[in-house]
Amino acid sequence: MTDTIVIIPTYNEIENIEAIIKAVFSQSESIHVLVVDDNSPDLTGLKVTELQKEFPNRLFLEVRKLKSGLGTAYIHGFKWCLKKQYQYIFEMDADFSHNPNDLVKLHEACHVQGSDLAIGSRYVTGVNVVNWPMSRVLMSYFASRYVRVITGMRIHDTTAGFVCYKRKVLETINLDKIKFIGYAFQIEMKFKAYLKGFEIKEVPVIFTDRTLGQSKLSSGIISEAIFGVISMKIKSFFKK
Repeated sequence: MTDTIVIIPTYNEIENIEAIIKAVFSQSESIHVLVVDDNSPDLTGLKVTELQKEFPNRLFLEVRKLKSGLGTAYIHGFKWCLKKQYQYIFEMDADFSHNPNDLVKLHEACHVQGSDLAIGSRYVTGVNVVNWPMSRVLMSYFASRYVRVITGMRIHDTTAGFVCYKRKVLETINLDKIKFIGYAFQIEMKFKAYLKGFEIKEVPVIFTDRTLGQSKLSSGIISEAIFGVISMKIKSFFKK
């Protein structure tokens, strides 16, 4: 997994951050990690700074002054990575909802099988979600179905946040034009890649809800996803 980096956005993830970093590094001696921390009051960033002594030249930290949203954290991370020589750039949560063991499968989908974007998919082979209440499972599942209908994308898990991008995908998408900052950001990035004609592959994974820390999901984020998708599709008719 040479030339590979995993971006992990954080806000108050002190309970998870050390374990997730070490779990990612256990997958390969050549993999790197970039933590983008939104100045967490629980001092997540400070813990990462301490871990950098244990993992020099592999663990990197970018601290932003304010909590500015998931999407902007990833955009910040993408731009940082594109300034380096990384060829495979991952998105991954800090809370172990994404299994670090699946990093190899997503990397293989791009590096070996030739996909441009690999998605760790909860729904491509059914519903593979653990520890979520049924109401949230149904909301997430039907949200992805809704997005498929509106956008025309043949992707089962359109809101997935466990993704591997080839460098050229992020170089081609105008990151400064990405509008959404919540979970709709995940939809928008996939839609932009779809419009550009990139090869997208869904890799089945099991999603396990966090056991430590608090979820960042809110009603505002959900509304952004529901109503933003229609706006995004309409605008695509005029300009890709």
